Amino acid sequence: MTTARRQATRQKLYAAAVTLIAEQGFSATTVDEIAERAGVAKGTVYYNFASKNDLFEELLRHGVGLLTDSLSRAAGDVTRHGGSRVDALDAMIRAGLVFIVRYPSFTQLYVAELWRTNRTWQETLTGVRQEAVAVVEKVLGEAVDAGELSGEIDVPLTASALFGMVLVAALDWQAFQPERSIDEVHTSLSRLLQGRVSGATTSP
Repeated sequence: MTTARRQATRQKLYAAAVTLIAEQGFSATTVDEIAERAGVAKGTVYYNFASKNDLFEELLRHGVGLLTDSLSRAAGDVTRHGGSRVDALDAMIRAGLVFIVRYPSFTQLYVAELWRTNRTWQETLTGVRQEAVAVVEKVLGEAVDAGELSGEIDVPLTASALFGMVLVAALDWQAFQPERSIDEVHTSLSRLLQGRVSGATTSP
C-alpha cells in the first residue's frame, strides 16, 4: 500500500473511530464496528494499527497535531503581516474555535480523556496536549518580552488557561448556545483576552 493510500485509509479509520467512540464510548466500540463504519475490512484495521488501543492513541496524536498546526499557522500569519503578539493570540483563539466546529466529536473525546487517569495512552495525551499549549506559551512569552503584556503574568499557567478557555467555551457554545455565530463567540473570548489578560480597561 502506498504512503498516500495508507494515509487516506488511516483518515477513514480515524473518522470512523472518533464518531463511534463519541456515540457509545471506547469500551463499547469494537474493531468490527470501526471497520464497517470506515468501509474497510477488519484486517485493514490491524494492518494499520496493532490494536484498538493503538488506533485510539494515534487518533489522539493526529487530532491534537492538527490543532497544534492550526494554532501555529494562525499566529504565524498575523506576525508575518506585522500584527502584535496579542493579535496573534487572538487569531489563535479563532483558529481553535474553527477547529472545534470542524471536529466536534474529536474535541469532546479529547476533553473527556483529559480527566481519565486509567488509560494506557495517558502519557501520550499529556505529551501532545503540552505541545499544543507550548505554541500558546511561546507567543505569550514573546508578548511579555515585547512589553505587550504585563511581566507579572505566569506564562505557563496563562497559556494553559487560554487553551482550556477556548476548549470549554466552544463545547459549551456547541451544546447550549448553538444559535450563536462563531463571530459572537470569538468576540466574547477576544474581549477576555484584551481586557483580562492584557490588563486593558474600558472607559466608564
